[in-house]
Amino acid sequence: MSTAVDSRRPTGDPAGSPRGAQRKSSASLRHRLAERGIDTGLLMLVPAAVFLIALFVYPFTYGIGLTFQPSVLQQEKWGGGIFANYVAFFKDPFIFDSIWLTMRLALPAALFNVLVSIPVAFKLRGKFRGKRFMTTLLVLPITLGTVLTAQGLLIFAGRQGWLNRFLMGAGIIDEPLQLVNNYIGVLFSLIITGFPFAFLLISSYLSGIDPSLEAAARTLGADWKQRFRRIILPLLAPGLATTFILTFVLAFSVFPSARLVGDAMGSTRVMSLMAFRAFGEQNDYPMASTIAIMMGVVELAVIALVLLWRSFLYKGSTGGKG
Repeated sequence: MSTAVDSRRPTGDPAGSPRGAQRKSSASLRHRLAERGIDTGLLMLVPAAVFLIALFVYPFTYGIGLTFQPSVLQQEKWGGGIFANYVAFFKDPFIFDSIWLTMRLALPAALFNVLVSIPVAFKLRGKFRGKRFMTTLLVLPITLGTVLTAQGLLIFAGRQGWLNRFLMGAGIIDEPLQLVNNYIGVLFSLIITGFPFAFLLISSYLSGIDPSLEAAARTLGADWKQRFRRIILPLLAPGLATTFILTFVLAFSVFPSARLVGDAMGSTRVMSLMAFRAFGEQNDYPMASTIAIMMGVVELAVIALVLLWRSFLYKGSTGGKG
């Protein structure tokens, strides 16, 4: 009889037992932490935080620290004490002009990729035969990379490339066209590598705009210009800003193209090449870090202007996935 009674007893620990008191204490501790906005699940973010600190925060702060450790040669030449690297950056025209040369490449390439992607994405938004094939062709340059793209430009548009040989053989030109190893070659490379990203991003934003909005405007008598200016453009503005920022940053950090199909010490003397020159040729790590920091400052300034333009253009929901 006593055995049957014992089998019907609850298996849980009594509240007064040591194990039950421990569970009650841990539960109350979780409640107290939750009241302060602390969730134990946040501990899962610790590996990500360690990864971020090790691969971004520490190298970034270390690089900033290097900029305030100029070499003796820089201090003697430019003065400025611990700010000698920044003084050299702004006073040396060979380095400072690289800002303009980089912007002269990055801004047109980003603008072209964004502006051309809009009508192409509009055309490919509907359903038609061959849409998948056309999309594949437009996205294919992503798989090439900048080095293969530069090599292809050299083979196709070089002085002895297929294009020049065809034009000279057809009697259209007498001398080969200079399409590479200059500004034009790097600009072509940036457009080829950046257009697929712009096209994919804008296509995704367009897919998030409800087509019924355009249909309603069409029934009210709005032509395509009015529909684009009053409906599509405001809803697409956040996507256009994001797309321009990403393509601009991609083009602004150009390095292989500027070296392979450009004029490395002339018209395509971009900031990344100046940083590499200071790091790899002059072994001046503090100066290389200074140029890298100034690259980030210029990029952030352009990004701030783009986000400011977006805030003035539209301040509502983007609608759907856009």
